[in-house]
Amino acid sequence: MIRKLQPSERNIILEIINEAAIAYKGVIPDDRWKEPYMSSGELRNEIESGVKFYGYEREGNLVGISGIQTVRDKTLIRHTYVLTKFQRRGIGGKLIEYLINLAKSEEILVGTWADAAWAIRFYEKHGFRLVSQEEKDRLLREYWNVPERQVDTSVVLRLRKQPMVDTENFYK
Repeated sequence: MIRKLQPSERNIILEIINEAAIAYKGVIPDDRWKEPYMSSGELRNEIESGVKFYGYEREGNLVGISGIQTVRDKTLIRHTYVLTKFQRRGIGGKLIEYLINLAKSEEILVGTWADAAWAIRFYEKHGFRLVSQEEKDRLLREYWNVPERQVDTSVVLRLRKQPMVDTENFYK
């Protein structure tokens, strides 16, 4: 089951992010790694900036989370993490598909670390495509609030949703 998460669930959101993010240790540049990967203050800032988190429950326990954020004319998918012991079971994919369906804009963007090949493959499997280096730099500076070093060490993937057809007026 996927459901919208409440502010009172911040601790479990942090637990999932920080446990799953261990996969980045030794992969992303050392100067971008820290423990915990996300602090409670950083999570608070994400929520205050408009990131809405959704969670995947299995047998009453939250095992995966992902966030969605509308920034002007784009939808950003943010912070998709699944607890290590539940990975490779389709949970991340279900979360992504759920958020794609929630997105109001036709263009959905996701940023991830350039050296996290598995994350890039995951998003590509769900229809996202890498943008050019120049477009990536522009998008990260325009739609995200990240340090310049993160711009240098990240990629952006894009998915263009098919516009909805107004079937009621389509044949008029």
